[in-house]
Amino acid sequence: MKKKMLGLVSFVATMVVTSAAFAQDMAGSSNQFDVNKWGLLAAGLAIGIAAFGGSLGQGKAAAAALEGIARNPNASGKLFVPMILGLALIESLVIYALLIAFQIIGKVG
Repeated sequence: MKKKMLGLVSFVATMVVTSAAFAQDMAGSSNQFDVNKWGLLAAGLAIGIAAFGGSLGQGKAAAAALEGIARNPNASGKLFVPMILGLALIESLVIYALLIAFQIIGKVG
């Protein structure tokens, strides 16, 4: 009996929620606001995730280079240039995500 009651309550709750979702006024309504809202959210998430991932990559690269220099100080010249090149490439990916975010905002706005 409990399972049937739970199933009935779940079914009724689902029907109530979905009916509210489909109760949109169709006369002259547009979903342009929704498109703008989700576009801005996408742009914010794009740059946020890119900055998070880029900072993790840069932190790991710098930590590995500093550990290598600490273990062998004579190899600092050989480690410095590839580390800076790697950091620049990681940062270029974050800047690329920023440009994509700007394009999303330009398309939305």
